[in-house]
Amino acid sequence: MPSPTIGAIRSDRRHSRSRALRVSVVAAVLLLVVGAVSLTLGAASVAPADVLAALVGRADRLTSFVILELRLPRLVAGALVGACLGLSGALIQSVARNPLASPDIIGITAAASATGSIALVWFGLTGLALSGIVLAGTLVAAALIYVLAWRNGVSGYRFVLIGIGIAAFCGGIVSYVLTRADVSNVQQALVWITGSLNSVDPSALAVLAVGTVVLVPCALLVGRPLGALSLGDDLASGLGVRPERTRLAVVGVAVALAAIAVAVAGPVSFVAFLAAPIARRLVGRGSLALVPSALLGALILVVSDIVAQFAIPGVVLPVGVVTGIVGAPYLLWLLARTNRVGRGG
Repeated sequence: MPSPTIGAIRSDRRHSRSRALRVSVVAAVLLLVVGAVSLTLGAASVAPADVLAALVGRADRLTSFVILELRLPRLVAGALVGACLGLSGALIQSVARNPLASPDIIGITAAASATGSIALVWFGLTGLALSGIVLAGTLVAAALIYVLAWRNGVSGYRFVLIGIGIAAFCGGIVSYVLTRADVSNVQQALVWITGSLNSVDPSALAVLAVGTVVLVPCALLVGRPLGALSLGDDLASGLGVRPERTRLAVVGVAVALAAIAVAVAGPVSFVAFLAAPIARRLVGRGSLALVPSALLGALILVVSDIVAQFAIPGVVLPVGVVTGIVGAPYLLWLLARTNRVGRGG
């Protein structure tokens, strides 16, 4: 007979899985509804029946062009970018056991900004070439952060501090590049650095889709040992988990997810930072909530993009402006709260 303690643990796991499934279903339904609504909005409004006709190939040429060539790629890009960032944030926060350890804070997206600004302003790269350079630069920066944070292992606190230092260094690079560039190039670079879905390159979107299909299952696979890792390295080793190998694999997948997202839309701020804490709060404490984090990341970015497009009539804002307005107050609240309860960030 299993002990009451083991029985209680199993019951908690079943409850957590059931709750995670319910949250995922609700988030997926909301994402579908919001996505469908977004396809009807715009200067040329389209009725829901015409949207459906365009999706099944029965609409007229103009409606098909508006839906399939303009709005649907933007919607798909927003959903995939948000899902990748949300899942990346959940993985990094879980492995570091620190709510501040997201790609926005630890220098991952800052490295993408620096690499992208150099590629845009100095070399004039766009589209798939820009995506490739950003991907490479982001992976190099992540490897540097991991190596500098290594001291017989990687602690979450040191990981965050090293990342903040790298982010500050990359911010200086961006400032230097922009101050030395031509005004027209600066304008283009600023839109990309803020994070934007205003001009999604089809080839880059295809790379994002393929990367998402490959990396999401990898993320779910490497994330499985994180529950044991949260109990401590010694106990995790006793359960057959190799702590440092697991951390390295999780960080690698998380950085790759963030990199392919940033390569398409630029360093959209705070999506990775917000999605995982919201998902864990909805699912319950102690849960990794990887799938809910991905779905909520997609939902946050799609909703933010709708606000960016239509909040100010005649002005289409970069989506990063909206996510920054939402995420910055949460960061300040989290910093105040961690200091108040004595965790110090």
